Amino acid sequence: MLSELKKYNILVVDDEPLIRNSLYEILRIQGYNALTAQSGEEALEVLKRQPMDIIITDMQLPKMNGIELLRLVKQKSPDTEVILITGFGTIESAVDAMKKGAFDYVTKPIIDSEIKMTIQKILEKKKILEENKDLRQAVAQASRSSYHGLTGASQKMQKIYSLIDSVASTKATILITGESGTGKGLVASAVHKADPNRKDKPFVEVSCGALSETLLESELFGHVKGAFTSAIRDNIGRFERAQEGTVFLDEIDSFSPNLQGKLLRVLQDGVYERVGDTQIKKTNARIIVATNRNLTELVASGKFREDLYYRINVIPITLPPLRERKEDIDLLVSCLVGLHSKKNNKKITGISDEVREIFLAYHWPGNIRQLENAIEVAVIMAKTPVINKWDLPETFRTKDIQSKPENGKSLKEGLQKPEKELILATLEESNWNRNAAAAALGINRTTLYNKMKKYGISFKKQKDKVA
Repeated sequence: MLSELKKYNILVVDDEPLIRNSLYEILRIQGYNALTAQSGEEALEVLKRQPMDIIITDMQLPKMNGIELLRLVKQKSPDTEVILITGFGTIESAVDAMKKGAFDYVTKPIIDSEIKMTIQKILEKKKILEENKDLRQAVAQASRSSYHGLTGASQKMQKIYSLIDSVASTKATILITGESGTGKGLVASAVHKADPNRKDKPFVEVSCGALSETLLESELFGHVKGAFTSAIRDNIGRFERAQEGTVFLDEIDSFSPNLQGKLLRVLQDGVYERVGDTQIKKTNARIIVATNRNLTELVASGKFREDLYYRINVIPITLPPLRERKEDIDLLVSCLVGLHSKKNNKKITGISDEVREIFLAYHWPGNIRQLENAIEVAVIMAKTPVINKWDLPETFRTKDIQSKPENGKSLKEGLQKPEKELILATLEESNWNRNAAAAALGINRTTLYNKMKKYGISFKKQKDKVA
């Protein structure tokens, strides 16, 4: 193990001899090839002579500060990762530096375990990048049509399979993004199943947007008897249930500022407390988070912590919408027809050419979740072994299914219109019962409320219209 580590060159830059020498000794004991420099200028001279994998630098240096050193390092050696050492008063600057390319920051006084963990994350990232090169070549030679519950042979899905292969056995936090219905939960499950050390351990999923702040905190961390009015007994949380396994937090954007701070503590230190308790508990569960919202916009508006964003966005996986991988529709339809035929005790062999043309022309605002809903309805309604147009939900029989936007409108606007129409149609079919509509759409009630607000769909206006 030590011989493998020694190939990594790490440079410590600090004008304080005590800190510089202390870090040097820690790195040498760990088996790294450690070097030191007293200033930014000296660090650049070292970098000219020998390439560095990692540079650990103090923010406050004479003449050239850590931010300026970071800028010059990234210009000269983009693959060199930089860790900043900062005092509590300059954390805001350190977070800003992460946007400019720093990998992470550690605060004074420096804790040995924290610096070791940060270095380990960098080495895992480097390993992933190296392995990805080989995997991309392998993908070009042989594609997979399915992968741990995911379905798709398109190039975009092959890249996702390859990325999961690379990150599955690491401890890196994963951020899964994509529109509603693209299969973020399936990706999280696939990561868990692909990890040889965790696949037989618990996979615990939490739909964060469906729970209130108090209930969500209790679900995640547990509570002790008497913590709140309905806490009649002790209860263990999801992190405790998922020991050595995986915790998947869907709709991470719904976390309150208070819970964001507590999740940050779990990510940084691996510790938490049950609600109403002072005893510190530890977790070694792997954390995967997902959202269909733009977190950078939430950070900019002050609704999501910037430091938490950088902690969860270690390995990003972005799922393409179904309209961007229509070459997978035939494969998905075949799988879904088989699944729902068996579930409903029907003998459906496939779909007609007309239905296939409809599916290929459709824009799929609800993505795979909407496709599955359409197939399930069609399987139930079908009177013959082959699904025909009139077996499909009304949306596919009466609406203009072409995916071209209206004249004068952007593609984004053109795609939003059918989503609004789908929501309106579902609300009308459910007699404006929002719980039933959310279930029919395959989303939770909070997501439905947000979309109604986005598109100006008012329950009050509808009542007025009826009146």
